[in-house]
Amino acid sequence: MAASNVETNSSKTYLMYKTEADKETYNKLIDITDFPDLGSDPEALEVTTLSDLQQRFIAGIKASGALAFNANYKHDDYKKLADLEGKTTSFAVWFGGSTTAGVTTPTGDDGKFSFDGQLTVRVSGAGTNEVRKMAISVMPSTEIAFA
Repeated sequence: MAASNVETNSSKTYLMYKTEADKETYNKLIDITDFPDLGSDPEALEVTTLSDLQQRFIAGIKASGALAFNANYKHDDYKKLADLEGKTTSFAVWFGGSTTAGVTTPTGDDGKFSFDGQLTVRVSGAGTNEVRKMAISVMPSTEIAFA
């Protein structure tokens, strides 16, 4: 399937990972309810001199903190995520999927953003009559690459 050249909504967005058993193929990790910015602005490095009439800056390195994802709490999904804690894993966020016979498969046709990192997971607080949620945080150890 070809990439879409029109605006798309966030449906069919997937959190992917490479398993320890297969370090070549991305598989869907779990269903997510939201995803973070996949990139950041560079830090501004001031290069103003006393000869300048206005501050001047050059771009520094991009500052990226933890990438925060959210998902509905499911026991098996939580266990799957908890088993990844403390391990450097290859992750990706894929945009796009195809549906055949009612089954949707991630394709990444509209974009693939990959990175390595270490994951942590926690159960989010909730009140009366709310869906149980979990928060997933990935501390990236590589740049986020677009493919």
